[in-house]
Amino acid sequence: MTDRGRTDLRNEMYKQSGVDTAEADAGLSHIVARVQKTWPRSGQGRVLLPIGYFANVIEVDGAGIAICTDGVGSKTIIASMMGKYDTIGIDCVAMNVNDMICVGAKPLSLVDYIAVEQADAAMLDAIGAGLCQGADMAQVSISGGETAQPKDIVNGFDLVGMAVGRVDLDKVISGKGVAAGDVVIGVKSSGIHSNGLTLARNAFFGEQTSKYRVDHKFDELSLTLGEELLRPTDIYVREAMEILERVKGVKALINITSDGLLNLVRVEAQVGFEIDRLLEPQPIFKLIQEHANVDDGEMFEVFNMGIGFCYVVDPADADVTLSILKKHGRDARRIGFAVADPEKKVRIPERGLVGRHKTFAKEGHAARKVG
Repeated sequence: MTDRGRTDLRNEMYKQSGVDTAEADAGLSHIVARVQKTWPRSGQGRVLLPIGYFANVIEVDGAGIAICTDGVGSKTIIASMMGKYDTIGIDCVAMNVNDMICVGAKPLSLVDYIAVEQADAAMLDAIGAGLCQGADMAQVSISGGETAQPKDIVNGFDLVGMAVGRVDLDKVISGKGVAAGDVVIGVKSSGIHSNGLTLARNAFFGEQTSKYRVDHKFDELSLTLGEELLRPTDIYVREAMEILERVKGVKALINITSDGLLNLVRVEAQVGFEIDRLLEPQPIFKLIQEHANVDDGEMFEVFNMGIGFCYVVDPADADVTLSILKKHGRDARRIGFAVADPEKKVRIPERGLVGRHKTFAKEGHAARKVG
């Protein structure tokens, strides 16, 4: 199958699951063009970063106020399948604060939105317990929220958060200082985190592979399948705050969510990246690949593949960055380096992949066009 054919097949699979990625990207481009017209050119409320980075920063009385929003996606379906709701709130906090620290901001507070098909006091209490546990891990408050019952719209439940933080205007990070030779340090993820659950669910529970249940135990996993897919997203705030305070040569912080290691090229600098020493992905990723029957390129486009967060630092500061991460109990190591590249490609020689924009292709093949 050609690269373009594989992309069309993947997009069709997602469309059948209710996720039209190409159409969403097209719609998003129109939204971006419209909302940027609302931005003040200077002074109060000035927007500092372009849309598309992990969070944004606005100027308020000479200070930088960071804001971002994100949800846990279809991981809620796994929680419903298991009837276990006490960890999904951790994911909601993580998806927001892990983005916020990428602009150099300290997360301060979060509000949540829970939409349920039908209110269930025990379920809502369990979601709240997870939100509070995540808030404690991230050292933020939960300052409010909204619960709605739009039963004609929602099937199951949806969970979304919006976080606010603070950063000095002269310390906002966008990766513009990244230069060739800077080191990429990868931090191991806890597993699948909160991205790619549509593909994972289709791999194990779809119409063609409905032989598995959430309580199925694969020999490769230490937990049941459902427990592994529901494993909470790691929260990287505490060590990031120390690294930002102590490491002068930190150039960029990168949350590895959807699009995987292609998130590296969100940095403002005209650089690409060579990833020459991957962390070993957890067994769940190999199982997904086998049961979904997809290739390496698609896996690295959709999943974090065992790397949940990255720091791009001056080579002279790699050791101190690694020592801080080790102190916080993180499994981390140097996984690659930045290269001068106006095309902003990500190469993974170990897998023979080269990525550009949102797609990976085999080295030597043209990158696939999506959207």
